[in-house]
Amino acid sequence: MSPMRARLKNAKLKTSVPPRWRKEVERVLITEAQLARRVKTLAGEVEKDFRGREMVIVSLLSGTVMFLADLIRHLDLPLRLDFMGVSSYGSGTESGELVFTKELRLEVHGRDVLLVDDILDTGKTMSRVLPKIRALKPRRIKTCVLLDKPARRVEKIHADYVGFAIPDLFVVGYGLDFAERYRNLPFVGVLHPHIYQESGKTKPAP
Repeated sequence: MSPMRARLKNAKLKTSVPPRWRKEVERVLITEAQLARRVKTLAGEVEKDFRGREMVIVSLLSGTVMFLADLIRHLDLPLRLDFMGVSSYGSGTESGELVFTKELRLEVHGRDVLLVDDILDTGKTMSRVLPKIRALKPRRIKTCVLLDKPARRVEKIHADYVGFAIPDLFVVGYGLDFAERYRNLPFVGVLHPHIYQESGKTKPAP
C-alpha cells in the first residue's frame, strides 16, 4: 500500500461510541479492530526493512505508549528501546516553544533507528527531533507514525511508515489525549468541538 498508509472509509464504520463517552466523543474514526490490523501490517513492513540488523526504537512520549506497545510485540527482531520527551509550551494547545524534557539514554551511533510518534500534524516536533538524532550519527533513521494529518503540515516532513492518513479533525484515544484525558480509549475518536472550545483551546499542533 503506497505510501504505506490506509485509507479511512468512515461511512462504513458501524462501531458506535460507548455510552460512557458519548457526551465528549462525537464518533469513532478508527475502530479497535482496524487499529489492530493496521499496526500488525506496519510491524511487518518495519521488520522487512530492518531485518538482519539490531534496531533502536526511539519513541516520543507520551502519546505513543499504546501504539508502541502493540507495534513492538509484533516485531520479531533484536531491538533496544529508548524514549525522548518533547513538550510544546504556548497559549492553549497551539504550538509554542518546543522543549526537550527527556534525552536519549542509549547509544545510537552507527545503529539503525526507528523514530515512533503518535501523530504527524504540523511537522514541527519531528523537524526538531530528527536533526537532534541525526547529530548522534546513527547508521540510518526511519520514522513511523500512527496518524498523519497532512492538511495541517507547515514543515516539509513525511513519515516512512504511516498507519492512517486522517482529515483535519481533533482526535483522541489509543494514546492521544486532550488535557491528559482520553488516552485509554481503545479506539481513535473525534472529540466534540464544545469540549475544547469551552476550554478556550484550539486544535493541537505537534
